[in-house]
Amino acid sequence: MEPRQSDATIPTTRPENRSPLLVVISGPAGVGKDSVVQRMKEMGYPFHFVVTATDRAPRPGEVPGKDYFFFSPAEFQRMVQEDELLEHAVVYGQQKGVPRQQVREALASGKDVIMRLDVQGAATIRRLAPQAILIFITASVEELTRRLRKRAADSQEQMAARMDQLPEEMECLDDFDYFVVNRRGELDQAVKKVIAIIEAEHCRVHPRVIRL
Repeated sequence: MEPRQSDATIPTTRPENRSPLLVVISGPAGVGKDSVVQRMKEMGYPFHFVVTATDRAPRPGEVPGKDYFFFSPAEFQRMVQEDELLEHAVVYGQQKGVPRQQVREALASGKDVIMRLDVQGAATIRRLAPQAILIFITASVEELTRRLRKRAADSQEQMAARMDQLPEEMECLDDFDYFVVNRRGELDQAVKKVIAIIEAEHCRVHPRVIRL
């Protein structure tokens, strides 16, 4: 029997030279963005994690160059003035930004590139790279409040600022492509959903192409 025309065009193999994706993991403070990225690493998912620059001091347990690049306020301003950052913003009184060259080199490596950004940073990346995949990690307001109150590294003023910002951040959901609920005690399920989203994007007939 002759194959139908539609059958003849269906790909039967997975392309080995798939284009790398730029994935932004975002959401409100306390939702577990760091935990999601860390668990993806532990599960062995292959990607390049873009380390964010900040002008704050490290929290207990944070490793420079792994969790963040920590700079003095003066050095951070120099990077801003010399256009070394792809995006930057003041978040809860702290400067944060994404090193431009690091992102370009990561994409050139052929691996998927993952950024962990606040909702402000995600909006900037959407403007700069419309083909980026924006994933909003969320949880109930009650759960977010509980997590924020457990963060011993935050001062009372910082915690209050994060709590005040919560409703506005939750309203940004419509600006994202996907959302994943990170429920208490269900981190692995949330991470598997994030990975499933990325793998589904690699199966698009017309792949996303990132240009920066």
